[in-house]
Amino acid sequence: MDDENVSDGSIEEETILERHRREKKELLAEITKIRHSSKSDKKKKKESQEQIARLENELKERHEREIEEDKTNQSELGDDQAIEPQESAEVTKLKKKMAKAQKRRDNKAAKNRERDAALKQQEIDNLTGKRHLEIQKIKQLLAKKKLKIFEIPSDGNCLYNAVSHQMQNEHNAKLTNNSLRRQTADYMKSNEDNFIPFLTRQDTGDCYTHEEYEKYCEDIANTSAWAGHLEIQAISSILNCRIEIVQSEGSPIILGEEYTDNFTLVLPYHRHIYGLGEHYNSVEPISGSDEVDQS
Repeated sequence: MDDENVSDGSIEEETILERHRREKKELLAEITKIRHSSKSDKKKKKESQEQIARLENELKERHEREIEEDKTNQSELGDDQAIEPQESAEVTKLKKKMAKAQKRRDNKAAKNRERDAALKQQEIDNLTGKRHLEIQKIKQLLAKKKLKIFEIPSDGNCLYNAVSHQMQNEHNAKLTNNSLRRQTADYMKSNEDNFIPFLTRQDTGDCYTHEEYEKYCEDIANTSAWAGHLEIQAISSILNCRIEIVQSEGSPIILGEEYTDNFTLVLPYHRHIYGLGEHYNSVEPISGSDEVDQS
């Protein structure tokens, strides 16, 4: 009788694990479709990454919950078999309660060990990963200019907020993300011939039509669409200034060379700081109390 019950529990456990493996494969296929469908749209790409993270977390939490419930059921079955016929109902109930409490303590201890191991691994990755190395290199380059990184949130508005921060902080100019987006869109609309040749459709490689270009500019003004080289060029012309892009690899990129006699905005460009893609930060002067980390 005991051998038969143990065998049944083992079969149930294998069935759950096999189903979990199948569901992970199905989720991987779904993620591939989502990434493929958003490859050409930066805004949709960000939304897709958030959707993927949500699907992965939901599947992981459900799998952990099902495994835990299965273990608890097996534990309760074992407790029932161990109870002697002469035991009272109260003793039986107490034993079950004690077993469940110990199970919870064991599970909590196991999760704490996993968390501690993950934190230790993260500390190692932080010191050797691309993100850390990139940040340290940019810090060193900025230190030569007596500057340090001022962090900007990663929300699709990073370029505009970085420019707005420097204009307000260094030049006392009241410039917001929304106003800078609108000015950039208006400038690019008014100078369509200077920008449209550099925009092509991802699926066909064809140049943008006038209607597509108008939609592109409207997205700049009204959404959190990520900004790149063309938008920076437009901002340089709007503000009549040079913009220097500092990156960890290669020489700095300078736009607005014709404004050499005017001020310069410095924007750190990160490829690896966030999982969703490229990011721009701002800068501020190093004060006398700042210690620049060169490690």
